[in-house]
Amino acid sequence: MRNRKTNATAIMLALAIATGVPAIAGAETVLRIGMTAADIPRTLGQPDQGFEGNRFTGLTMYDALTMWDLSSSDKASAMIPGLATEWKVDDADKTKWIFKLRPDVTFHDGSPFNADAVVWNVDKVLKQDAPQYDASQVGVTASRMPTLVSARKIDDMTVGLTTKEPDSFLPINLTNLFMASPAKWQQFYDKAEGADAKAKSQAAWAAFAKDASGTGPWKMSSFTPRERLELVKNENYWDKARVPKVDKMVLLPMPEANARTAALLSGQVNWIEAPAPDALPEIKQRGFNLYSNEEPHVWPWQFSRVEGSPWNDIRVRKAANLCVDREGLRDGLLAGLMVPATGTFEPGHPWRGNPTFQIKYDKPAAQKLMQEAGFGPNKKLTVKIQTSASGSGQMLPLPMNEYLQQALAECYFDVQLDVIEWNTLFTNWRRGTKDPTANGSNAINVTYAAMDPFFALVRFLQSGMAPPVSNNWGFNNNPKFDELVKKARQTFEPAARDAALAELHAASVDDAAFLYVAHDVAPRAMSPKVKGFVQPKSWFVDFSPVTVAP
Repeated sequence: MRNRKTNATAIMLALAIATGVPAIAGAETVLRIGMTAADIPRTLGQPDQGFEGNRFTGLTMYDALTMWDLSSSDKASAMIPGLATEWKVDDADKTKWIFKLRPDVTFHDGSPFNADAVVWNVDKVLKQDAPQYDASQVGVTASRMPTLVSARKIDDMTVGLTTKEPDSFLPINLTNLFMASPAKWQQFYDKAEGADAKAKSQAAWAAFAKDASGTGPWKMSSFTPRERLELVKNENYWDKARVPKVDKMVLLPMPEANARTAALLSGQVNWIEAPAPDALPEIKQRGFNLYSNEEPHVWPWQFSRVEGSPWNDIRVRKAANLCVDREGLRDGLLAGLMVPATGTFEPGHPWRGNPTFQIKYDKPAAQKLMQEAGFGPNKKLTVKIQTSASGSGQMLPLPMNEYLQQALAECYFDVQLDVIEWNTLFTNWRRGTKDPTANGSNAINVTYAAMDPFFALVRFLQSGMAPPVSNNWGFNNNPKFDELVKKARQTFEPAARDAALAELHAASVDDAAFLYVAHDVAPRAMSPKVKGFVQPKSWFVDFSPVTVAP
């Protein structure tokens, strides 16, 4: 009997080798994820699709000079060294920075990471006469670091960065500039065909996107646009503690919540983002694990403030904020998976401040404000909101907007919805309310990250951040906001900067700068075979420690 078992094992092993199927002991471990995006985010180094793009095709294949600590579910995610080990602003000229680079780092193609690579990657989005300059990457990059103007090599492991004004936020902003391999791109450029250098550059970037090379913990294995992206672990990753524990990660676009949930329950995937709330009881009952954690996120309406906008009347902006039952939204439609928003930051946060306008559900007060503004049961105020049916951080945008539509109707609003594809909406967000793509909308529903001062406040409130510079979609132009932004940006002492940011946030709440609705808790559902996952207080996650049991 022992010989029969031995022979059977040998035969199975031989068959496995012959057919290319791995033997059981060495079976490939695969993490399959259903994303909310309708397409694979761009893979060439600067993702689109919002921060879901950064999560899946940015932080996986690439690193930045600075990065986020995603190791804790209890503490706020803090900025930490990445490809830079240290940095310092010049004491005499606070527009000059020195960054020391991490030694012994290589790109996936084997070429070295050094100061030349940093300068090359800055130039790809800032220097229009650089061969590698790519206008398609500028919008999602330069708008996130608007004061950076240049980079220069000091020595192989040191770079100097210059900003157009003193900017204490720069190290945080640099978490969004991912380092792509200049050597790999040059190979594609040298082989590219094109009528001129610009055409060759575009062809090189298109080829690079299909065979990308960064320094990150994951390497591209195969890529089918709109269908799937396969990544494999980078055994040579510079941070040995973050070499992935699974062999492969497969990313699948699944923009519809019920379809994602069905894929998880059927075993097609073993991880989904944002499961359908009404399916949570079944997901739990069938033994799948649910994860959530409050993240620095706001689900808002961002108002147009150009001439003629109905939102220019502060009574209207305040009425909208008072007419929404956020607790009812949380406990009903979202099955508990949100935190009611009373601003960008909630009490206890160092940037909360002390706003005098208290955002809560008070329908009589909202109706009174609308009546004072000249509206009532027989004279509704028509507003038009541009939103999406899915997307990064959008939660359940269509049902949530329909909830607001019904709630605000009781306060004399006639809400019209313009529903478009997520990535189109995200692009429109950078074009502004004056652009034809706004399609007559006077508010836009794009969720935003609130983990740093620039993303949370500055890019919306400072008048100089109006399109095409950044995301002041509604052309806010409030001298008080500008004064407080300048004060915070040019304050390099942390406690004093926190105080300035708290003052700015309180001013924005008192001005009812947004319709503040919800903070996401980033719900995810996973197979019980998925282990080792840490859900941080962040839009981002670290896939490296995750394991998948056979």
